[in-house]
Amino acid sequence: MINTKEIQAIDSAHYMHPFTDHKSLSDKGSRIITKADGIYIWDSTGEKILDAMSGLWCVNVGYGRKELVDAAAKQMLELPYYNSFFQTTNVPAVKLAEKIIKLAGDDYSHVFFSSSGSESNDTNVRMVRHYWATLGQPERTVIISRNNAYHGSTLVGSSLGGMGGMHAQGGMISGIEHIEQPYHYGMAPNQDRDAFGIEAAGWLEKKILEVGADKVAAFIGEPVQGAGGVIIPPKTYWPEIQRICDKYGILLICDEVICGFGRLGKWFGSQLLGCKPDLMTFAKGVTSGYIPLGGVVVGKRVAKVLIEQGGEFNHGYTYSGHPTACAVALANIEIMEREGLVDKVLNETGPYLAQKYAELAKHPLVGGAETLGLVAGFVLMKDKSNHVHFDEEVGVGMICRGHCFANGLIMRAVGDRMIIAPPLVITKVQIDEMVALIQKCLDATLADLKKQGIM
Repeated sequence: MINTKEIQAIDSAHYMHPFTDHKSLSDKGSRIITKADGIYIWDSTGEKILDAMSGLWCVNVGYGRKELVDAAAKQMLELPYYNSFFQTTNVPAVKLAEKIIKLAGDDYSHVFFSSSGSESNDTNVRMVRHYWATLGQPERTVIISRNNAYHGSTLVGSSLGGMGGMHAQGGMISGIEHIEQPYHYGMAPNQDRDAFGIEAAGWLEKKILEVGADKVAAFIGEPVQGAGGVIIPPKTYWPEIQRICDKYGILLICDEVICGFGRLGKWFGSQLLGCKPDLMTFAKGVTSGYIPLGGVVVGKRVAKVLIEQGGEFNHGYTYSGHPTACAVALANIEIMEREGLVDKVLNETGPYLAQKYAELAKHPLVGGAETLGLVAGFVLMKDKSNHVHFDEEVGVGMICRGHCFANGLIMRAVGDRMIIAPPLVITKVQIDEMVALIQKCLDATLADLKKQGIM
């Protein structure tokens, strides 16, 4: 039996959590998660919780999959680890690279492995700058990203991202520029959505011309912005981004850490949204979070230059192509293929979630409810008829999140946006259960706001 108070005290004394106000956490005490199965987790008090965030956007095949445990154990007995330096390789890494290329399609030829999305985006920066230098254009170093984007929390990753709070702690690397995000509901709700998509993509062209096309190396973006609050772009956005990148010859990087491996109903989000990136960042869902693994899917355009002309690429990690992680990823992909999870998201559970969110949109607090595959978000609005937001000091998202925690639901708050990304194994019955919990928490939030005199 776990002694909750004891573990909380040790946690407070020794464990530094990511993205945490530790003084506040110490006063409250951590919630200790002890076990998980399917789409549910349990804490040390025995409370069952529906995990509508798939851990951290990653547990795509759900918890408790013995096949993944067995794959790790088998590989650990044979070859638990060896590096990919010194002209060596291992079978799981080779087979996984081949498999990922098959899933990505004919425009890609190679995979560079890391242990996380952050490391992968560090790799992207090194790779694109080396690419242009190899082509005799070393001045092309600038990478354009977007405000409110998330590309990891290393110095490079946070610089690529558009989170001001992260930039304020530790600064940024040079050569990164940002444009505004394609957030239709938050920026231009009365404008035609498709027209806004074209306009938002046009901000990239303006920035390219401002910086100078001969200095721009690449544009990076998440197909759907995740940590920024599930910002789903208009359908016109990504094809126009592709056109602009092609026009100026710059590389296109899609950060597929969240959207890849089935989240949107395709193996990669870019396959759904109408673009063909030169590089694709992946992590999270490739192993369903069971073991750390990330990487970059490298398009033929880039790979040909780096391999045939680039000489030695002075970059890599101790755990690049980690055999155990790659074995788990292969088993994870096999589960997804066997159970048809990607098609299920596209044709069954994704459309059903959209239907249920259309019903949630009737709630007086809910504005801008939208979904794509198995990601979804909405804004908590004070007066959605007149597009009036709550004052920031109200902290309405945290109020709602508190009610979610109290009612057995993991739902993430990003400012005043509430977002979900449930495991891909979720059923229609479980979607009903999840949406009923969301409705209950919204009602509790509304009652709370009325009690405080805010509504």
